[in-house]
Amino acid sequence: MRESVTAAEAHRQYQETVSAFRRWIPDPTLRMAFSREADGFFRRCALGVWQADNAVGITPRHVEFYNAIYSGTGPAPSALYWEVATGVADYDLFQPPAFFSALRDYDRRKGTTLARRFTDQLTLLLLLFAAVDGVVSEAEAGFVNACSDTLLALCERDGLSGDRPALKADEFVTHVPAPAQPPAEVVPAAEQEETPLPESEPTLEELLAELDGLCGLDQVKRDVKSLINLVKVRRLREEAGLPVPPMSLHLVFLGNPGTGKTTVARLLAKLYHAIGVLPKGQLVEVDRSGLVAGFVGQTALKTQEVIQKAIGGVLFIDEAYALVNQDNGNDFGREAVEVLLKNMEDHRKDLVVIVAGYPGPMERFLHSNPGLESRFNKSLFFPDYTAGQLLEIFRSLCQKNGYTLSPEADTKAAAALQSLYDHRGESFGNAREVRNFFEDAIARQADRVAGLSAPSREDLMALLPEDLA
Repeated sequence: MRESVTAAEAHRQYQETVSAFRRWIPDPTLRMAFSREADGFFRRCALGVWQADNAVGITPRHVEFYNAIYSGTGPAPSALYWEVATGVADYDLFQPPAFFSALRDYDRRKGTTLARRFTDQLTLLLLLFAAVDGVVSEAEAGFVNACSDTLLALCERDGLSGDRPALKADEFVTHVPAPAQPPAEVVPAAEQEETPLPESEPTLEELLAELDGLCGLDQVKRDVKSLINLVKVRRLREEAGLPVPPMSLHLVFLGNPGTGKTTVARLLAKLYHAIGVLPKGQLVEVDRSGLVAGFVGQTALKTQEVIQKAIGGVLFIDEAYALVNQDNGNDFGREAVEVLLKNMEDHRKDLVVIVAGYPGPMERFLHSNPGLESRFNKSLFFPDYTAGQLLEIFRSLCQKNGYTLSPEADTKAAAALQSLYDHRGESFGNAREVRNFFEDAIARQADRVAGLSAPSREDLMALLPEDLA
């Protein structure tokens, strides 16, 4: 696939591929359905490929390739430049074609592999259109893989296995060498400007110190340090040629909102990166809405896209129990779970998944699928903050944001937060409640200071008892 491929050649390759697959379909009704729907389906997919590549300017070549997607014997339906550009901009989510369900049904009844064959053909044809500019980018390959994975997930759900591994688009990515740089111009020292050095990544010691600096969470801190020590010793055993027992790095975080689960997950991602477990160490945070779509086939693609962003780091799923609706066995959340489990297996060395939520619902979530129980075998419990710790968090917010507390205001804050703690419910917000308390206080302080004729710096900083609820 080079830039020298013409639209006519693209049409020939497309027609040959579609015609070959049509001949593989023994059932005439199914063959007719495929013939009727194939062109429109592949046109929509081509739009998705080009959108994934962030094609800001659709060229005449894009239009030619789009019009080349036609396998019939009559005149090809033509699209204009603005139609293709608009289609790329408005492309939403990949949706399996209607005939794909009929293919899977036929495979189940006849023992054939039509659905798996079609998935491979989809990968090849989308790569053809990805190369419209002579380059298959990583973003385009990622889109093609996500489409393929969506169809494969449906096949696996139906128990349809292929006779060979599915094609992946990764090996077709075009790696363009960096252009040679011209010799640097010599600039006199007097004319040189200081260029800031790139910010260095935090060391393991700095990250552990940041962990220790978190309010409360004593047992969580010990558990995290124990995990880090375990990973480090495993690494030493590997280097010494000693056997290393299997270990899962995926975790369950149990606790109410505002207890520091996301903060610890972000630190843990950086810690794993610092000791060489994860290549990037980023944190991608989602909940059910970030993984589940409203239509069949779209959830797999949506989940795959999120996972793609998290590879190399940590995927943090808050309120993960919402993915499993105990009252509805057909809930799309279960599709997200299946995609998640597959990727946890495929990316054992470069993806850590942390699921979080209330203890009771999380226990039911883990018991809902044997794969979940086997992969999440370690839990960290995040207790509610004590009243004293809530006060400590409040004082810290004041200090970080340039506010001072008089002794009287500090006493009133302590009493208010003690009352908040004593009357907490099952879904107590912990640090979130403190932040709301702080924001209410500075809003009252602003109303009070705005009434002063010439407020001093001390006035602007001071939180008084009347500013606190």
